[in-house]
Amino acid sequence: MDNKDFDALDGYFTDDAVIDYSEMVGVKGSLADIKSFLAASLGPVPMSQHAVSTTQYSFDGDRCETRSVCTNPMVVPGDDGQPQTIFFGLWYIHQFRRTQNGWRISGLYEKKCYNHNLPEHIKAMAR
Repeated sequence: MDNKDFDALDGYFTDDAVIDYSEMVGVKGSLADIKSFLAASLGPVPMSQHAVSTTQYSFDGDRCETRSVCTNPMVVPGDDGQPQTIFFGLWYIHQFRRTQNGWRISGLYEKKCYNHNLPEHIKAMAR
């Protein structure tokens, strides 16, 4: 994410994965849909960091669900056009499936926790 190499996500997700950012930014779709969304929405973001920690795992045969904490500071254009540092706190809830190529993400849901210092144009997306 932070390197903006969105095509690299192909190696982590199944072909039929559903990625649900609806609670955070109102978007849900296939990997191709989300890659396009990420390229457009993170394009103007010069700096970001997704710090992921404290993952809980629940295995059931060839399936697994995880819940991980993510703290996401970013520098974005503020409402005045100047750089502004914002923060998101969220949980990543992943559905994994064992495939012929190893474990892959078959579903991702972002669960909102908090945000801080959002400019108005980002608040509109994060409602």
